Amino acid sequence: MAQHAYGIDIGTSNFKIFSVANKKMINEKNVIAIKNKKEIYSFGDPAFEMYEKAPANIDVSYPVKFGVIADIKNMGTLFECFLQKLNGQNNGGDFCIAVPTDITEVEKRAFYDLIAESKVKSKHICVVEKPIADAVGVGLDVESPKGKLIIDIGSDTTEISVISLGGIVLSKIIKTGGHKLDDTICNIVRKKHNLIIGSKTAEQLKINLADAINSSDATHVAYGRNIVTGLPAMQDISSELVYQAIQECLHSIMDSVKMILERTPPELSADIIEAGCYLTGGSALIHNIDALITKETGLKVNICDAPSEAVIRGLAEIISNDKLHGLTFVPREKQYND
Repeated sequence: MAQHAYGIDIGTSNFKIFSVANKKMINEKNVIAIKNKKEIYSFGDPAFEMYEKAPANIDVSYPVKFGVIADIKNMGTLFECFLQKLNGQNNGGDFCIAVPTDITEVEKRAFYDLIAESKVKSKHICVVEKPIADAVGVGLDVESPKGKLIIDIGSDTTEISVISLGGIVLSKIIKTGGHKLDDTICNIVRKKHNLIIGSKTAEQLKINLADAINSSDATHVAYGRNIVTGLPAMQDISSELVYQAIQECLHSIMDSVKMILERTPPELSADIIEAGCYLTGGSALIHNIDALITKETGLKVNICDAPSEAVIRGLAEIISNDKLHGLTFVPREKQYND
């Protein structure tokens, strides 16, 4: 690809963009704040700080829901803002975007159109399926005939894929991820302690206390509003309570992993048993989640450093290495019947 080439991972929670020219990467919250319905007030991490705190005239939102673009206008604005922040200008270049596998062609095309219809003068646009970029990002030879199981636990979705020979053999997306875990923590804290907490507080409880096999006895203070008195309150939350909240979601992910394994051809199953599975995504950092997967499936679990950045690392390698350009493609044009 050209020297001015960019890899883009548009995640539900975080937007990541990499520049080949200067080897810089931005990894910020995929959030935008719009003031009075038309003015860009903030974006990225600063906008996330305003989430659930902004007045009525400032709308703070995530443009991506469950791995697909829900607000194309705001997402286009965010893309242009992040590109400007990365290199100081919205100049053209080649773009490579990661897209989920198990979505419709129309949804895949939306990722392509996001850049094609933006103010940025793009020269060439291609897409890569996320499990492929994931595998490249963790250092695997994706074009070999060896089967590989990739489990990407993201913010809104978990994508489970078996890949071989540079393609997807099996893939399944379920609408369970980090945000679902946050919601269940909010609900159980409200039920057990009469305390209403926000999603940010729930996320901090998850980061500090979540344990997939309930081997911890730690506690963490949560701040919120008491339902009975209506006044601000604080409460010590135990890791046991957080485990009670998240265990059903984690086991639904395990059930989906087993379903994919049951459908995997036996020769690829042999490869997966030998190499184990590869765990990526932000929620791969939940304590002892590897032990839970091993307990449920018998597979060895490989977790790379910074698992939430595996996709963007893979895109960086794909756009920098001419031998890997065959992994990219252009989504089909929309078809209309006269």
